[in-house]
Amino acid sequence: MTLATAPPRNRPRRPDRGVWFLVLPALIPILLLSVGPLLYGIGLSFTDSQSGRIQPTRWIGLQNFSDLLHDSLFWDSFRIGLVWAVGVTVPQFLLALGLALLLNQPLRMRWLARALAIVPWAMPEVVVGIMWRLVYHPDAGVLNETLRQLHLGNGTDWLAGLSTALPAVIVVGIWAGMPTTTVSLLAGLQNVPRELHEAAAVDGAGAWRRFRTVTWPAIRPVALAMTALNFIWNFNSFALVYVLTNGGPGGRTRLPMLFAYEEAFRYGQFGYAAAMGCVMVAVVSVLLAVYLAGRLKGEDQ
Repeated sequence: MTLATAPPRNRPRRPDRGVWFLVLPALIPILLLSVGPLLYGIGLSFTDSQSGRIQPTRWIGLQNFSDLLHDSLFWDSFRIGLVWAVGVTVPQFLLALGLALLLNQPLRMRWLARALAIVPWAMPEVVVGIMWRLVYHPDAGVLNETLRQLHLGNGTDWLAGLSTALPAVIVVGIWAGMPTTTVSLLAGLQNVPRELHEAAAVDGAGAWRRFRTVTWPAIRPVALAMTALNFIWNFNSFALVYVLTNGGPGGRTRLPMLFAYEEAFRYGQFGYAAAMGCVMVAVVSVLLAVYLAGRLKGEDQ
């Protein structure tokens, strides 16, 4: 009589050492260009580092962060950054979703429409900013000239007005970021089986019901991922707003990144600017943690 032996357990295989040699070419630039500067910036935020200073840099602990808590200008820029990020991300997603649904239809010259939809994506942010400054020009801009032809205005300095600067910049942000979201959503729509739409149509479901029960569940992971990433990218925006308004007028478009840039390179307060950067990194990390927690919870259900 022989005793039955338990089947061997599947032990996780250790990665081959040769794999690390394949990963190193991609890992080393990340460590040198991302992780290294990040750690250096965190260390700099605990010092009183300034440009052109003869005396050695001193370790001051949490003094920079304490000053940030009482800096109303920084918190105003933080509020403006949140308004900018939400004001760009939400309309950008809705418009990109509508455009992706349109480009997913069997239309004539669809290939040309898809190509034109990604044109803003191919343009550098500096070029986009210069182009839109010409559009918003108070005297020779296309927008004001069109409004004059329609007898709807006599010329507005959109980027210099206290009440119009931020909405004008938000419009540019929406236009510049739509291609990325549109392409991602279009890729998700093309992966939805056509048979599901046909079965829902046979059951009498209208267009809205098919979108709600078939299309949206299929593209929801892509939509959530793009919304989270777009919010983070928009919150960290710098080049586009810098070219358009340089944070003006009166600080109405001064985003947190612009505020930190001015503190570092205009006023030479490197330690204080590094503390601002740490606060923004913490905010982005919290947003990423919330997004990842939601994704993991959705996968478990």
